Amino acid sequence: MRVLVTGGAGFLGSHLCERLLNDGHEVVCLDNFFTGSKRNIRHLQDSRNFELIRHDITQPILLEVDRIYNLACPASPIHYQYNPVKTTKTSVMGAINMLGLAKRVKARILQASTSEIYGDPQVHPQVESYWGNVNTLGPRSCYDEGKRVAETLMMDYHRQNNVDIRIIRIFNTYGPRMAKNDGRVVSNFILQALKGEDITVYGKGEQTRSFCFVSDLIEGMVRMMNAPNFIGPVNLGNPTETTILEFAERIIELTGSKSKIKYEPLPADDPQQRRPDITLARTVLDWEPTVPLQEGLLQTVEYFRSVLGMG
Repeated sequence: MRVLVTGGAGFLGSHLCERLLNDGHEVVCLDNFFTGSKRNIRHLQDSRNFELIRHDITQPILLEVDRIYNLACPASPIHYQYNPVKTTKTSVMGAINMLGLAKRVKARILQASTSEIYGDPQVHPQVESYWGNVNTLGPRSCYDEGKRVAETLMMDYHRQNNVDIRIIRIFNTYGPRMAKNDGRVVSNFILQALKGEDITVYGKGEQTRSFCFVSDLIEGMVRMMNAPNFIGPVNLGNPTETTILEFAERIIELTGSKSKIKYEPLPADDPQQRRPDITLARTVLDWEPTVPLQEGLLQTVEYFRSVLGMG
């Protein structure tokens, strides 16, 4: 098949492009390089089945494709709060443009939604039927609400125009090719530990997260795209929960760092709990994460060592 991946030079997008090429597809990678990097896809550019287009999905584009993975949108708070209006436009106008393309060429389209649509959840773990607890006025709402509207658009194009859609909700994912300046907990802690700097923990570190290795997530995405008669939404993430403080201590141990833990005030609207209920993914997609946290972190630490030129 000929497959379009928007945000294809990003962390998740580059791994997805690689997987699709390995599966024998032609891949069109589309990215405006706001958070994506040519370094992430350099090893793919010699493939005759790989095509790179520099483009911003807030603008329409005409392509002939069979499938569309819509991943384009800055996903870390530092990046999506840099230009919040543009973040909302990327989610909303981007979804409209990609859905218009899918409608025109009769392509199946998968929307990369997010656990952020649950906000600071009052239901734990989060199930797909939960509507969320989201602040529409806060600094994170450009991303949260943009992704929620994108889900709405997907459903409305499906109901109104019979567009073949899939919706996944991605929980915290980590692995090689994460941006080192994305300000998220995995990259922050590993870089601070490797540099021997204090590790910054917000609040008391009692908030929880669950971390899914990138190869597991990509497997879930591909299974969802290929699933017959199931549009979602479906949670994709690792249900094993850890506190931020425990995670910081694990990174220090793993890297052999002499870093100390430094406590800072909690940022606005920082969710206290984040853990997916993946019963639906297990049942319908026969999917669950298989890479243990220790193994995935070792690969991620090695990646960041190479980025920092530490061998």
